[in-house]
Amino acid sequence: MSSRRAFLKNGALALVGTATVPSFLVRSVLAEQAAAHATGKKLVVLFQRGAADGLNIVVPYREKNYYTLRPSIAIQPGEVLDLDGQFGLHPAMAPLLPLYQQGHLAVVHAVGSPDVTRSHFDAQDYMESGTPGVKGTQDGWLNRALQAERMDPKLATAFRAVALGTQVPRTLQGRLPAVAVSNLQDFSVGGRGPSASAASNAFQAMYAGTRDQILSGEGQETFEAVRMLKAADPAHYQPAPGVVYPGTPFANSLKQIAQLLKANLGVEAAFADIGDWDTHQAQGATQGRLANRLREFSQAIAAFWQDMGQDAEHITLVTMSEFGRTARQNGTGGTDHGHGNVMFVLGGGVRGGKVYGRWPGLEDAQLNEGRDLAVTTDFRQVLAEAAYSTLGARNLDAVFPGATLTPAEFLRFA
Repeated sequence: MSSRRAFLKNGALALVGTATVPSFLVRSVLAEQAAAHATGKKLVVLFQRGAADGLNIVVPYREKNYYTLRPSIAIQPGEVLDLDGQFGLHPAMAPLLPLYQQGHLAVVHAVGSPDVTRSHFDAQDYMESGTPGVKGTQDGWLNRALQAERMDPKLATAFRAVALGTQVPRTLQGRLPAVAVSNLQDFSVGGRGPSASAASNAFQAMYAGTRDQILSGEGQETFEAVRMLKAADPAHYQPAPGVVYPGTPFANSLKQIAQLLKANLGVEAAFADIGDWDTHQAQGATQGRLANRLREFSQAIAAFWQDMGQDAEHITLVTMSEFGRTARQNGTGGTDHGHGNVMFVLGGGVRGGKVYGRWPGLEDAQLNEGRDLAVTTDFRQVLAEAAYSTLGARNLDAVFPGATLTPAEFLRFA
């Protein structure tokens, strides 16, 4: 009994504080522990919706034409947070600089989609489906990555794929069940109808209709496990000592992902997004609209990393946005829809402290269509390497059909 209690102390039941432990939950925790041991890591994907301006996020401050193209919104050499003598972070991203210096954070610049659309809707759809230029794809790349993982399906839990939001995002849609949760404290499965949350109704309907034994035969046990998560009192979750999340929806999403991961409920992939990156007007330089967004973005990620403590060593976090913005500022002090952008990869197993990717340059003749940062790294290469090294997804053709990706093309950040 004492060894059993010692085991449970480090598992999901540590949050519950009950002396009566149902056998099914013990099996659930054992399954999760085995799955975690098999893969070693969890993958967290963050989407910056609206097309973030990669050129002012990771600034190519040695490029003279950068300052010619952006006379009023450029970040000056003395203002950037230097990374490698060629690139520097926007000063509002100071919370992430230590993670880069410690070797946990990698930067991939001039990355993006081979499709040239400037439509937010189409570009987001292509990046989330993982099939640029193909509108008929029914599922998302992350759902396919989980299916391609080398894992005994009997070890899967109902929380294997989780999105923080009102609905399952395109990235996680597909054959493998995924759960969308807006707020953990509002997530309940105590019956159907108007009194139950929309998320819980969808959750029960999804598992009631499956033929998978672990999800249907033991479906009611799964619901009881969620009830026990509710009993953990998510509203009063306390982050690690000294950790302060910004009081924003995005930061709250990361805080709840941290809570789910700490609860050992079998989360393998988690997704969250943050909007308002479409800076057509009054973008600003070191201060202003973009700076405010970057400050929130960086503070939330840094808080999440610190909150996870030693468990951060088993997490890989990837950021993405549908496309970058024009190299030249427009007449209203902003930037328009562009092409090449920047992605971040954060994790305990990441070879950080480096800017990856081939830099194409910002001279007029080097710009895509004479206006954008050119793409030299396909975004699927970054996501494929993260899925390969984190989830163990070896069948990359199934994850990114038509891309013909192989490990030989990886950037080697993991």
